[in-house]
Amino acid sequence: MALLPGSLQGSYAFSGKLAATSRLGAGLALALLLGLAQLSETFAQDTRVASTVQELVPFSSDEGLARLARSNAKVDFPALANQFEPQSNAAFCGPTSAAIVLNAARGRSADLPRDRSRLRAEDLQYVPNNYDPTIPRFTQDNVITKGQKTRAQVLGEPLAINGKQIKDFGYQVRQLDEMLKANGVSTRLTVVDDTKTEQDIRAELVANLQRRGDYIIVSYLREAVGQRGAGHISPVGAYDAESDSFLVLDVNPASAGWVWMPTKTLVKGMRTFDTVENRGYILIESP
Repeated sequence: MALLPGSLQGSYAFSGKLAATSRLGAGLALALLLGLAQLSETFAQDTRVASTVQELVPFSSDEGLARLARSNAKVDFPALANQFEPQSNAAFCGPTSAAIVLNAARGRSADLPRDRSRLRAEDLQYVPNNYDPTIPRFTQDNVITKGQKTRAQVLGEPLAINGKQIKDFGYQVRQLDEMLKANGVSTRLTVVDDTKTEQDIRAELVANLQRRGDYIIVSYLREAVGQRGAGHISPVGAYDAESDSFLVLDVNPASAGWVWMPTKTLVKGMRTFDTVENRGYILIESP
């Protein structure tokens, strides 16, 4: 190769550096664009989740209290609020909901059970032999004993479902329905599949909330309603027509407080699969 004059050599060298710089700049620009695109998609996903969560209006907010004040379907609320208690462990949302509703429905019955499991031996050393310090009421521990599903199974002991041994923590809605009946109330179970319309569900739940002496427990998937977590069970305390939302009395306040949940959101949460069938709701009547 013939040698180039010094000036031309410098010119070619500069051109090479300029081309390399241009390629580097283009690469950085492409990386920046890809990064911005990914950031934009992440922001869009977060916005969609936030939008869903914003639909859940906290009961303790000014708007939440205003909804209860103007509601004309809230006769269940005082009794449920009076009997409310949080679940004692992650698997007990079903038993806790059952205890709250059973105490609201049967709280004055003469045959209420007594739960002695919460008393230690040392607690009783000064109690007279003929005196029982327990208070007659349903608890999230004693309601389980009447149902077919055992406490150990609720907490993860494998059981047979469709010929297979599986761990089935908590309660499926049909298992909860059986347990409620075993504790002395009349129930009507609705599995929310594709045949059940939002309009029919709204009408049935609102009618219940306008009558005294009957109650509602719902089973839904937290993730489907914009909350963190898996399947969950809680009572319903009221309905606000103006916002078309139901007051879900969440029994796990450590995870989520009481919230007003739009009908479409609640139905979406119930219309989810759980082990053998969809989730749903149970209407409970006093005996």
